[in-house]
Formats: sequence, C-alpha cells, structure tokens
Amino acid sequence: MRIRSVALVSLSVLLLALGAPAHAVTPPAEFGSDYDDPRTPAPKVAVPDTRHCEVQIVRNQFRNFDPYQATYTPPAACAGPWSKVVLRMHGEVKGVQYDRLGHITIGGVGVFRTSTPEPSADGIAWDVEKDVTSYSPLLRTSQPVVMELGNVVDDTYTGVLDITVTLDFYTTDRHTPAARTADDVLPLQNQTRQDSDLIGTATLPRNTTRLLGEVYVTGSGGGCEEFWDTSAPAETGYSCPDGSPYREVDVSIDGKLAGIALPYPYIYTGGWSNPYSWRPSPAPRAFDIRPLTYDLTPFAGLLTDGKPHEFRVHVDGVPAGQSGWFTVPNLHVWTDAHRAQTTGGLTSYAVSPLAKTDDVTGAPNEAGSVTTNASRNLTISGYVDTSAGRVRTSVQRTLSNVSKHTWDAGESRDALDANWRDTATTISNGRVERTDLDYGKNGVLTFLPNATVPGGYDVVTDLKIHDTIRTPARTSTETYDGRASWIYGVPRDQRHATGTQTVRFRAIGHGCYDHTLTAVNGVYTKDFYRC
Repeated sequence: MRIRSVALVSLSVLLLALGAPAHAVTPPAEFGSDYDDPRTPAPKVAVPDTRHCEVQIVRNQFRNFDPYQATYTPPAACAGPWSKVVLRMHGEVKGVQYDRLGHITIGGVGVFRTSTPEPSADGIAWDVEKDVTSYSPLLRTSQPVVMELGNVVDDTYTGVLDITVTLDFYTTDRHTPAARTADDVLPLQNQTRQDSDLIGTATLPRNTTRLLGEVYVTGSGGGCEEFWDTSAPAETGYSCPDGSPYREVDVSIDGKLAGIALPYPYIYTGGWSNPYSWRPSPAPRAFDIRPLTYDLTPFAGLLTDGKPHEFRVHVDGVPAGQSGWFTVPNLHVWTDAHRAQTTGGLTSYAVSPLAKTDDVTGAPNEAGSVTTNASRNLTISGYVDTSAGRVRTSVQRTLSNVSKHTWDAGESRDALDANWRDTATTISNGRVERTDLDYGKNGVLTFLPNATVPGGYDVVTDLKIHDTIRTPARTSTETYDGRASWIYGVPRDQRHATGTQTVRFRAIGHGCYDHTLTAVNGVYTKDFYRC
C-alpha cells in the first residue's frame, strides 16, 4: 500500500478544505497497474467531543466462503449508555479479484452490509463507516459476531480480502446526552426461505408501544437478479429474461400485508460490464448498503399477547420459483416502562393493488424495449393503549417507478433511463415523520467489435446516477457522472482502459456540506468543498 507523509497529508486536507488543489495532478494516459485508494464524497459520521473506546469485532483475511466468527464484549472503560456508536471497516486487497458482498450480524441481528472494490495489481485500501447507534440495546451485553464475505482465491483470482472492523463507543457528559433508541432490537427466529421469500417469527414484549422493521436486501451477486432493473420478458430474447423490471419488498405480519418499499438499484464495482467506471470511486451506497425501513406501529397492539407471530419478507416481481435475493430483517421495539402489557388494534387499512404497465417490444436477435410505469399506495392506522394514554399512529407509503430500457440487436447498445420514488409519512399523536427517497439511473452501455484488435470488443459505459434523501430537517443528494472504456477479450495489460468520473455529495440542513471528487484514469484530479 502507499505510504504518505502525515505532514503532507495534513497540508493536503487543509488546502482541499479551503477549496484549493493541494498540488497539480497529471493523470496517466490510461489505467496502469494501480489506481488511487477508493473514496466517496459523503461526510464522515459526526461524533461528539467525548471520551470514546474502540472494540475490534472482526480481524480476518477472507479467502473462501467460511464465515468469520467472534464474540463481542461491551467496553468496560466506556460503559453505556452511549451518545453514539460508529462501526468502522478498513479493507485491503491486491491482485485480481471480483467484487464481493459482505454482511455482519451481532447477536443474529444484521447491522452492516457492504460490497468490496475490485483491486489493482499493486493493491488498494479503503474505509467505510456507519452510524450504528440504533443498535445500542443489542450492544449492552456480550453477543456472537458473524461476518460473511465469500471469496475465491486461486491461481487466477489472487485477491485476499484483509478486513478489520471496529465499534467506537462515545460516552455521555452533561452537554452530550445518551442517544434515544428503541428498547430492544430483535432478529426473526425460526427463519426459512421459500424462493425469494424469507419467513420467521417474533415474540414481542407484552408492553410494546412502537415497532419499526428494517430489511437489508439486495439482488444477489452472480445472477440476473443482481441486474433486476434491466430485466425483460423471455419472449424478447434479452440476456436477462427475468420478466418485468419492477421489484418491491413487502413485509407481512400473520399473513396481512403491513409494509411496502422499493429496493435500491445497487451497482457494485464490477457492474454495468465496466469495472473501470468505479475506480476509484464506487457508485452511491455500494460500500454502505442501507436497510429498507418500515413503520409497523399500527400493528403493535395486536402483537403483545406473548405469542410468536409470523413475519414474511416477499420480493414482488421475482419470477415464480426463482431465488436470487438476500434479505435480513430486524425489529426495533419500544416498550412501556410503567405498564406490564399494552393492547391495541387497527382502525383503518387500505393497500392498493400494484398498478403496473409494461410496454414490451422485440424478439430474439432483434432490437427491443421495455417501458414500465408502476405505482402503489398504502395507508394503515392503528392504536396502542399505554400508561400515557392511547397513542394513535397512521402510516402512509407511496411508491412509483418509471423506467425505459432499450437495446439494439445483439445488445450492442443497451440503454436505461429509470427513476424510483418512495415516500413514507408517519403521524403519531401529533408527531410527523416524513422521508422522501428519490433515485435514478440514466446511461448507455455499448459493446462493439474493436476496429484493430481481432476478437476484441470495445466496452464503453456512459452513466449518470442520482440518489436523493429528503426529510423535514435535511436534504442530501449524491450523484455519479462517468464515462469509461476498455477492450474486452484481450490480456489485462492490453485493455487500454480509460475512465473519467465525478462524484458529488450535497446536503442542506444542520449546516451545509458540498464535496466533489473527480478522477481520470484512476487518479483523483479534483477534491474540493464548496461550503
């Protein structure tokens, strides 16, 4: 790995923070045997100025599909409650390797999901951090830790994934109170899978007052469901014949639909047939795969009888009999400190059927297209009788997806213009919470014979991505704009790969943050802040 002078790095950071380049950077004419360590434009997790303790939970070199197992023990020197808890992962890899998907559970609860960058021959290092304060109830006692990061190391794929993961616990003081979280975080028990569905049970505390669900969910690597947003019906002859490109992740409780959400269309660092598109910066969310969230509080009063209740996670749109989705659900539970049992029920329930149209053209060996328009709405209300009185909660969710996917004969040109919108509003005794997710892709991939290299094909990707999250207090937008090319079908040293990418993260609310990174052929040429 690269070794840099601490003084020089500090000066560079200061100059960049002021909006000035630390020094002129001349990028290479094309990708070489190395590229800059991956970075993202997003801000670091804000932490308080209090004493903190670090606990290492993973230290392993992943060479195969054996999960890493350890035991987490709370930090004796920083006994809770904590003001913040931050998970930090450091990775290193060199040689040749695919992008890999990883996941961490603590006490059976999923807390982190990630994908890895594809390395250079000389090697790269990268860092990811995540605010995991919401899992504080789980971290009060010792827990088993499992990290899965399946990898293949052989004569061809030589990259060993060297991973370290720590938890940093920040204490409280008179100016920094303990974080407000749920009282318990639970995994589902007795989990089984049926095609793309995951089924399990949960026995909630009898004094439950509020219930949130979260699901870490991705189309699995290696199959067409990884590229679900460019699916097409089999009759078109398209290479990923997974039907309509619409997917939806639904949560049911005891057989009744309780929550709906749109999955995020992740692109990993080998995605869109062009690993050079993601060197050095990945697509948004690739290193920190966030869970979908569901406010299930309207159902809380029905689940306090001390009995196990069935929870089912269903990925709508996956062809019957087909797997290919990774789902890990958790439940965050709030309880009544002054009542042994709460009760309640539903007061209204309205879930519209999926409204979807697919306009399909094409046949095998011909040009084709799929234009999709889809929408769905959910409004559910319920109440819970607590020691503080009756708490009424109404949850509204609105989903929409507009997508146009076109391709030429032989898929020599493949284009996608798609947008997703997922808006959730919760109203509970005058408290209003609203989250508006808006993300999209607009790009073209071409795969054409090279004019001078027999058997070689020019792979060119031109792609724009936006990822916007709006709440009443803050709006953030992460964007990617890049173009990359390489020659397929030749030895690695003859690929003549080139690529330019600009990534930007802007946020307004609780101050201003605006950070842009530009890289040319794997080398950062711009790194500046506007706020």
